[in-house]
Amino acid sequence: MRSRSSLSQVVGRKVMWDARKSNQAKGDMWAPCPFHQEKSASFHVDDRKGFYYCFGCHAKGDAISFVRETENVGFMEAVEILAREAGMTMPARDPKAQEKSDRRSQLAEVMEQAVQFYRLQLKTAAAAEARDYIARRGLDAAALDRWEIGFAPEGWQVLWDHLRGKGVAEDLILGAGLGKPSSKGGKPYDTFRNRIMFPIRDPRGRAIAFGGRAMSPDDPAKYLNSPETDLFDKGRSLFNHAPARTAASKGQQLIVAEGYMDVIALAGAGFEAAVAPLGTAVTETQLQLMWRIADEPIIALDGDKAGMGAAMRLIDLALPMLEAGKSLRFAIMPEGKDPDDLIRASGPAAVQSVLDGALPMVRLLWQRETEGRVFDSPERKAALDKALRDKIMQIRDPSIRSHYGQEIKDLRWQLFRQRREPQRPWGKGTGFRSRDVPQPASASVKSSHLVAAGDAVAVHLREAVILATVLATPAVIPEFETALETMACADPEHGLLRDLILRHAHDAPETLVDRIAETAGPHTLENLQVLRHVAISPCVRKPGDVDLARMTLAEEFAKLKAHRGLSAEIAEAEEDLTGVADEAVTWRLGQAAEARNRAMRSENEDRAEYDMGENGARINREERSAFDALLQKIGYSKPDR
Repeated sequence: MRSRSSLSQVVGRKVMWDARKSNQAKGDMWAPCPFHQEKSASFHVDDRKGFYYCFGCHAKGDAISFVRETENVGFMEAVEILAREAGMTMPARDPKAQEKSDRRSQLAEVMEQAVQFYRLQLKTAAAAEARDYIARRGLDAAALDRWEIGFAPEGWQVLWDHLRGKGVAEDLILGAGLGKPSSKGGKPYDTFRNRIMFPIRDPRGRAIAFGGRAMSPDDPAKYLNSPETDLFDKGRSLFNHAPARTAASKGQQLIVAEGYMDVIALAGAGFEAAVAPLGTAVTETQLQLMWRIADEPIIALDGDKAGMGAAMRLIDLALPMLEAGKSLRFAIMPEGKDPDDLIRASGPAAVQSVLDGALPMVRLLWQRETEGRVFDSPERKAALDKALRDKIMQIRDPSIRSHYGQEIKDLRWQLFRQRREPQRPWGKGTGFRSRDVPQPASASVKSSHLVAAGDAVAVHLREAVILATVLATPAVIPEFETALETMACADPEHGLLRDLILRHAHDAPETLVDRIAETAGPHTLENLQVLRHVAISPCVRKPGDVDLARMTLAEEFAKLKAHRGLSAEIAEAEEDLTGVADEAVTWRLGQAAEARNRAMRSENEDRAEYDMGENGARINREERSAFDALLQKIGYSKPDR
């Protein structure tokens, strides 16, 4: 089958080939990638090998995987599609699988009959009110045809009787979600009654469900979707999926709206890459479908409390799923308006303006935790820090997590700096210094460089012991894998060793050292082993002692955390203390100081074992002196011990 249809023929249905880069005679074809939004032709198809690869998003595969991804179908359905296009007869399938496929095909045929029935009903006298409503919403005849909009009459068995009259079996009508059995033992009745009907199609163009907008204000459900069936899984479907994917592949922004009418209005205004979830909060599967269409979808939400609530739920869903280049932006409509309202009131330019101002996720996350709140005590500020830290820690990608942390830190600095500095004009006699005028560094700030130097030495020692312990006893890796992942190594060689340990964490333990040596070279391991504090470590002397390794790693990670915690607080305090110190800085530094003091007391106790040497002891004294000076400046008194 692969030989009957070339890959470029299969892919050519979804892309526009770049004539300058492509060489059809050699089967060397290039195009903008259909899996992510781009303008350059980075998607390569090699007809001779039968494989594709995108140098932008790294999508790769053969004809079957291409059909599976672009059509959102399973393996066998992809094979069937390719076989049909190649004019081949599929071999006999497993009877149960064939039966299920046949039933899905039958259900799809019933759905198409329902689409045509509802469209005809929209032209009847009974649909006059529905037509008036559609006209008020600005939909013309072309829009009705494009979206195949119809009308479900008010009677209880109008569609049921129509389909039964066409010879459609009762179980197929019920299986398609078009009818419901009576709870009173009577005749089944229509699922949709007195509603404007919007067909929902899958990426292959099959009608799989309906969305119905109630005409009666007394109806408890304004919008109603088909129940889930063998054809329809609302958590895995998007309204307008296939057309939006095509438009996005041509360079349009992918816009995610809340409902059918928003998508229809956006597409009518030229924003054709618009989709909507189907009556539920966005699911993980729907988010993955969106990211297959575009790297950074814009979530266009109504400017009301419900819209903001939906945005926050989506942020919570997306944080653990973020990857480099895969994110979301949020375009919040003016209060009380949805995209459809804004288009009808102010035109497409107004919508584009809102889209251009779409906020990145981190800004909306910050807004949620700070808007309308007062941070006038150390406890409230600490609670804010904890809430934001908990959210950021949900991000699995270390690089993205680091960038989020820096952005939050900048926003926090701006918030508390504004609250701390009175809004007075700068000049003589005001009693304040302008932040724009460089000020000489204080003694405590100068001495903080010694703190940094001490931290660098201490952190390097701990990282080395941790890595050497893991290499000596690989059996403990699963237990400490998360801690290793989050260990930010300042030494590039340490970072390389950490990455290689994690990469081979689940290989045979006895091969770990050999695999690392093959990749990094033996000198990297030698540089680690010759360090005195590593060579004398009991864990290195007793490889394979799991209990000793476990105890050592737990202690070293705890001390590393204490060192880094104080360093982070001091770095932030250096910024915050350029103005008038607030009590939150004092409180946070005090807490970090106590953690560091505990770590240093423990360090003094075991110095004989690790023998940091005279230089290490000297640096620790300098660290302590510099830190004490910083605490003295802000008026913090260390508790007596």
